Amino acid sequence: MSATVIDGKKIAAEIRAEAKIEAAELIANGTQPCLVVVLVGEDPASKAYVGSKVKACEETGIKSLKITRPSDTSEEALISEIDRLNADGSVHGILVQLPLPKHINEDRITERIDPAKDVDGFHPVNVGKLSIGMDCLTPCTPTGIPEMIVRSGIEISGKHAVVIGRSNIVGKPMMSLLVQKGEKANCTITCCHSGTKDLAHHTKQADILIAAIGVPEFVKADMVKPGATVIDVGINRVDDASVAKGYKLVGDVDYANVEPIAGAITPVPGGVGPMTVAMLMKNTVKAARMLS
Repeated sequence: MSATVIDGKKIAAEIRAEAKIEAAELIANGTQPCLVVVLVGEDPASKAYVGSKVKACEETGIKSLKITRPSDTSEEALISEIDRLNADGSVHGILVQLPLPKHINEDRITERIDPAKDVDGFHPVNVGKLSIGMDCLTPCTPTGIPEMIVRSGIEISGKHAVVIGRSNIVGKPMMSLLVQKGEKANCTITCCHSGTKDLAHHTKQADILIAAIGVPEFVKADMVKPGATVIDVGINRVDDASVAKGYKLVGDVDYANVEPIAGAITPVPGGVGPMTVAMLMKNTVKAARMLS
């Protein structure tokens, strides 16, 4: 029996529609939600990501400003830009698109952003608040995952969730989110990573398996418990001479072979990806509400 395919595009559209209503309410009360995206350099993928975020803002009723700086911009100049945005009361969300050029310390930049405007949810203050269950701005990609699952009619509370990957962007905040109390959490958590021995032993125990390691089609069918919900966070470009553009996008899960075993699964593309931008819209509206 085939798995239920979780439609990230559809769920993301629902969330963006909700954010649009919330933005309209704020505007009616005199607050125009505003997101500023800062792009340093000419990385094509980063430019594409920024474009999608600006477009989503337009559709949601959020004012968006894009600040572009050349790749040789100094760290001090970027910090000065962030300080200016921190002090601007009309700006509610600040997002510095990663990765940054190698000469700029990403941690220092992240820490410079006002935690109340940190719509990426990466500031140590927000990371700390999340870990102890305080209300805060949380990282967009992991925050969108329980939303996807619950809105697809799948129970999360009480389930065993196994996360493959321990990045600060997905893996660690994913664990912090799912271990909290609440209908979109309350899981038993196992985290697997490069130091895990007998990985399949752990992954086969997962009711919810979340793959976020950046290795194409790493998760194979023999690593998945029948009926498990499989969330594929990966998006990897692999060569494929059979298509005109010469490559295809695949996830961290061997979709073709895992899909017949799973109870539910996210596709790549069209799964987790759209949720990230949708949750950014939610975070921007939330920040505007908190700051107004």
